[in-house]
Amino acid sequence: MVLKIDVDTYRGTREGVPNLVRMLKAHNAGATFLFSLGPDHTGWAMRRALRPGFFSKVSRTSVVEHYGFKTLMYGVLLPGPDIGKDCAADMRAVQDAGFECGIHTWDHVLWQDNVARRDAGWATSMMRKAASRFTQVFGQAPRTHGAAGWQMNNAAFHEHDTAGYAYASDGRCVLKANGQLANPADGPHRLSDGAQVLKHIQMPTTLPTLDEVLGCEIDGVTIGTGNIAAFLLKLTEGATRDHVYTLHAELEGQKLAPIFEQLLAGWQAQGYQLASMADYHQKIQDLPMPVCPIAWGELPGRSGQLIIQGPARAE
Repeated sequence: MVLKIDVDTYRGTREGVPNLVRMLKAHNAGATFLFSLGPDHTGWAMRRALRPGFFSKVSRTSVVEHYGFKTLMYGVLLPGPDIGKDCAADMRAVQDAGFECGIHTWDHVLWQDNVARRDAGWATSMMRKAASRFTQVFGQAPRTHGAAGWQMNNAAFHEHDTAGYAYASDGRCVLKANGQLANPADGPHRLSDGAQVLKHIQMPTTLPTLDEVLGCEIDGVTIGTGNIAAFLLKLTEGATRDHVYTLHAELEGQKLAPIFEQLLAGWQAQGYQLASMADYHQKIQDLPMPVCPIAWGELPGRSGQLIIQGPARAE
């Protein structure tokens, strides 16, 4: 079980991340923390209000409760704090605690809301700005990336190869409405842009996230905080395959921490090793790898299009 932790905000970096480090240490669990390294402009996300499905998601996941009113004002009524500058010590503490660290983005909302329609120069500039800040914070170059909002473009994928990343986790496996994998064979793969096969391995998220299922009715049962851990654990019982689970410092690291504690204990009881992306790459790097086209699609419980795993062909 690969634990991939997206850190979107200043508050998540300051409060959620240390909580997650403590929980993971208590369970002797590995994980990869992916950091936002520039300004926190979370308030800009309110522009998404016109998107289909946005209000239903907001009402189900209590955005104000989990992110905090102040965070939702960054970039609107309050200046966005510079996470990489103000929280550098917090980030280094994660590395010092023995966890893999990588790049989530420079500016979470700016990337998520723009990269799909921006050109190669814009995407590359944003990624290199994040990589430069990462090197300043950690004293070494980044080794991996996990896209904000699972949003990318072709140039961004090519930048992974240019930067020398051996692996990344930028997309999702397609899921059914009940959270199960639509294509059980989906998992690690390489990407093709139609002209060439990229070198790095993609490790797509294979499970739904908490905010995608909280408050939803699935198979006649409303999923709430009291039963969501059991719901997710049912998806992974049997330990018949590897999974990648994406969690958020703003959710599992704060109000939903008790649910994450249940998941950690449950996955260990099911026989999973809780690992980082680097650990997983070590396991799979020499295996035959399917090649999939860069593809977009929708997932249950999440509004808008995002990167999904397309149909594979043998390499």
